[in-house]
Amino acid sequence: MDDSTRKTKKLDWMTFIVSGGLLALFIITSYFNQELVGQWISDSFTFTAKYFGAYWQVLLLVMFVIGLILAFSKYGNVRLGKMERPENGNFRWIAMILCTLLASGGVFWAAAGPMYHFITTPPLFTDIKDGTTTAAFPAMAQSYLHWGFSAWASLGTLTTIVLMYAHYHKGYPLKPRTFLYPMLGKKIFKNSFVGSLADIVSIVATAAGTIGPIGFLGLQVGYGLEAVFNIPNTFVTQAVIILFLAVIASISAATGVERGIQWLSRVNVSMVVVLMVTMLILGPTLYIIDLFVGSEAFYLENFLSMSLYRLDQAWLGSWTIFFWGWFIGYGPMMAMFISKISRGRTIRELIIAVSIIAPIVSNLWFTVVGGSGIFYEIENPGSVSTALNESGMPATVMAIMNQIPLGIVLAIGFIIVSIVFVATTADSMSYTVAVTLSGNDEPNRLIRVFWALMFGVVAVSLLAIGEETVSTLQNFIVVTAAPVSLLLLPSLWDAPKIAKKMAKEQNIINRKSR
Repeated sequence: MDDSTRKTKKLDWMTFIVSGGLLALFIITSYFNQELVGQWISDSFTFTAKYFGAYWQVLLLVMFVIGLILAFSKYGNVRLGKMERPENGNFRWIAMILCTLLASGGVFWAAAGPMYHFITTPPLFTDIKDGTTTAAFPAMAQSYLHWGFSAWASLGTLTTIVLMYAHYHKGYPLKPRTFLYPMLGKKIFKNSFVGSLADIVSIVATAAGTIGPIGFLGLQVGYGLEAVFNIPNTFVTQAVIILFLAVIASISAATGVERGIQWLSRVNVSMVVVLMVTMLILGPTLYIIDLFVGSEAFYLENFLSMSLYRLDQAWLGSWTIFFWGWFIGYGPMMAMFISKISRGRTIRELIIAVSIIAPIVSNLWFTVVGGSGIFYEIENPGSVSTALNESGMPATVMAIMNQIPLGIVLAIGFIIVSIVFVATTADSMSYTVAVTLSGNDEPNRLIRVFWALMFGVVAVSLLAIGEETVSTLQNFIVVTAAPVSLLLLPSLWDAPKIAKKMAKEQNIINRKSR
């Protein structure tokens, strides 16, 4: 181990100042000329979607496929993280994994996404009439694609294998730049411009992807509180919600992964299971079960064509490419987080948990929530779609709850789950930013708390400037995903090479085999 790895506990002040400065610059510029910033982000978004869209679609699909090949080959037995036994039990481990992607928007998108695709059938399936019983299957399948196998694979499969090997087996810093170590060698850690750029872009992308959902949460929960308790949905209400969330996240981040984040994730997933089961029992039970089975079959049958569809560029930019950019932007930090919680796991366990179990659970959640909305929309046209078109995603959830017995209780449950979900994202992402700045998996507690509070303060500041600024920042993660996606690319060939090397070291395959 060289000097660069002995100094990983030293804070990377340059990365801290530049990444924090870019966020401050965004706020200041938005305050003085919100329209100019919005136009610049919009133009950059359009450029990125046009020239990187096809690459992202192929990248995510190939990541998923290579992961499956590794998992179900002899290399699947390779144990990661230099531990003989996992640090976390199965439920705790999968709960923390689930809270990474679903927390970033899965609650409200679960209601709105399927409904959008139901009332306007995706362009690949225009032969199916909008708003009909048959349209429910492509509607759910399209939502499955956006929150399914490929999306999850981008967050912590091949990239996690590379990071865990470089950090836990070779002793190099746990940073986004470490993705480039197998290709560029040790020089990526020594005052490297490329290495610093990789860290800074990853932090900015993660901050944009975290602050955006926090801001939206203030709007969504504010709407929910007004609908349920008649509390005025004002900026003050939204700011209090966000700051409350930031305090929860900072307390959780301060206590570390083993305590706060793990506990919050378990509570969150347990509440989601209770909500799901309750909705399944009180709602259209048989319809949801039939829809889930039928939509999964439709999804698997059309998986390749949906993954690589390229004809309607405008639609792709609004949907598939937007989501792919969002998840790719999160990719490095999610891989770091999953690396930390997955020590002692085999490659097979990692791939199955992240690329198969988590997506299927997401699909079931989307079917229970979104499928209920489709059922009530078929029974009473306009009962859900009108709320969606007039008032957006939070109104969709409330419109569905209004038609289920004990809907008020369920609505309160959704509000609580939404807050805890986003708090889980904020604390886990503040942890990974702190890890990036220090290079080790036990970063300074004050840095973790600082970033958790920073996410909340920036979200409130953007809401004070205008709601559109939150949407602009949300779109910015797609722009930053362009360089981040290049950072993830080497894992396609590095992960298999590392798996083979570790298989030899662990005597899983003969050292002389090629």
